[in-house]
Amino acid sequence: MTERRVARVLIDSPLPQLDRLFDYAVPAELAADVQPGVRVRVPLRSAGRILDAYVVELGDADPVDRPLSDLDAVVSSTRVLTPALYALARRAADRAAGSATDILRLAIPKRMVRAEKAWLAAGAPAPPVVDDPARAWADTLLAPYPALVECLDQRGRGALDAPPEPVGLQGGVTTGSWAALLAAAAVRTLASGHSAILVVPDHRDQAQLEAALAGRAPAEGIIRNDARQSSPARYSAFLRMLADAPCIVIGNRSSVYAPVHDPGLLAIWDDGDPLLAEPLSPGVHARDAALIRQELDGCAVVFAGHTRTSDVERLVGLGWVREVSSARRASPRIVLSATKEGESRGARVPSAAFAAAREALQTGPVLVQVARPGYAPVLICADCRAPARCPHCGGPLHAARRGAVPECAWCGRPATAWACPKCASVRVRMASSGSERTAEELGRAFPGIRVIVADGEHPVLTVDARPALVVSTRGAEPIAEGGYRAVVLLDGDRMLQAEDLRIGESCLRWWSNAAALARPGSPVHLVGVTGPVARALATWTQPAYARAELADRAPLRMPPTVRVAALEGSHLAVERALAALREAVPELDDEAILGPVDVRAGEPGIRGAAAESTCRALVRFDYAHGPRVTESLRGSVVADALRSRKSPGTRAPGVRTQNASAPYPRVPDARHTLRVRVDVPDLDL
Repeated sequence: MTERRVARVLIDSPLPQLDRLFDYAVPAELAADVQPGVRVRVPLRSAGRILDAYVVELGDADPVDRPLSDLDAVVSSTRVLTPALYALARRAADRAAGSATDILRLAIPKRMVRAEKAWLAAGAPAPPVVDDPARAWADTLLAPYPALVECLDQRGRGALDAPPEPVGLQGGVTTGSWAALLAAAAVRTLASGHSAILVVPDHRDQAQLEAALAGRAPAEGIIRNDARQSSPARYSAFLRMLADAPCIVIGNRSSVYAPVHDPGLLAIWDDGDPLLAEPLSPGVHARDAALIRQELDGCAVVFAGHTRTSDVERLVGLGWVREVSSARRASPRIVLSATKEGESRGARVPSAAFAAAREALQTGPVLVQVARPGYAPVLICADCRAPARCPHCGGPLHAARRGAVPECAWCGRPATAWACPKCASVRVRMASSGSERTAEELGRAFPGIRVIVADGEHPVLTVDARPALVVSTRGAEPIAEGGYRAVVLLDGDRMLQAEDLRIGESCLRWWSNAAALARPGSPVHLVGVTGPVARALATWTQPAYARAELADRAPLRMPPTVRVAALEGSHLAVERALAALREAVPELDDEAILGPVDVRAGEPGIRGAAAESTCRALVRFDYAHGPRVTESLRGSVVADALRSRKSPGTRAPGVRTQNASAPYPRVPDARHTLRVRVDVPDLDL
């Protein structure tokens, strides 16, 4: 009698108790198609319940005489889950106390049948060839960075301070020097026969990289991977990554999991941007996933930016990441603008910045950065100065234009008959100026000069070299041909007032990125800001500011000097998880656990009766204790999920797990209450 093969599969389910490998028998009619990495359909305990799964590995049935359920079907013969991708997903999920399937949903797109058939019919792609002029271009750009070249050759970990200036490319295109530098590193990696992955926060940065690579790398070797693509296009790009031919991948945060052939470089631009923090469970930051991948695949990893986050600086201080910046560091011309004697302290644009803008407008565009979009983002009572709130939901009121009826920023209802609840006044005044109001005011101050608004409502990617006032919100600044002739940074004091642990780092990053758009030698005026952040910008010493931040946070045990996990759920579930954690990690002292405290009903995601019995606790722990802490928290999540089943049921016939003592897969009640988030974003602390 021929012994049947066994497929060990990972079930695609959000239920935490199913995050393990299960054994299924491979029917004879499916034996030829069942290979590691293919999508299959498998039965669960409930009659007629079939779920998707991935085959992780194949093996022989063990001598234990237990019946196994058969695989139901093979969805596709394409091996979409490579061993390296599964290992990466497993490690990343374990570090964040999450499920590997949650990681794989980010990495593997939904199957598109037509795209898959077209890809299979086209055959395997040929390895792209980098010509000699492109290699020479890459070597020339990388020559001032010998430490970066060494990092690429030795597959190390590097922190790169990008040159803060725009650069002209072939065809008259202007892009940031950082894009040209990362493109050169990717071209050099591709020329050596390895793949490169370039991870950026959004489509603006992606467009700069694409422009820098145009004509330098073979078009068939450049793969775009982002959420803006159509589903067929994204799946086709994913299939190209699986081919045994090197390539260059440009994409957003999920591209860090791109299953490319023989990765040689993984570069992340501007890791402090919140867009690189994954909001979906288990919430693994692209920076952490990149470090895990570097350990598993042995590729070089580079964190590049105009500023340095305290997370990367901590690794530099430990010697885990080395500095790979240029020996001769360039810096823009920063001017700290303040009101002169005789000027009104309420003047939004001091005379020095105003004069610099007027002079620069004679030769080219000027960038003005503001804090908020819209016309009047904040309204207050004209008499008592109390914030104007919506009478229906309590949200802040704003005005779309001068003289417009105030509207609620939350529910969108117009406040046609608004009256102040404190003084009964019916008059409002604007407490802040958004991008549109600033553009209106500057248009009157500079008659005859065109004014361009660039924000979320008015996206602008590039502007030409003609004189223009470009009023932009932070992060939406367009690229100017040849660089801006002057940059004015407004509302800095308002930005620093945000309730955020990292607001200093964020402001320094916003201002540094805007300053890097100025033509070399052009003035960059920071208006109305003093203190450590302003000094760091003026002296262009962002790494020193990050070190100072780490020194201030260490005694307070605040991230990133320690890791933080958040537990939310019923009082009983949270108390059980904390008790199990104290037993598993006895090194945790009394100050390591904060809470639990009741969660208010008004907090996001908690509504109705559920909020009444919901609590939250924070756990602070050292990096060395991370594996034990996350293992304990994950075990508590699984245990809580198993307790919340409608009925305990019996053992599933024909299905067993790798671990004989582990429970068999059932269809439990998904209403488990315990939720765990490790490495909590600072905004949620």
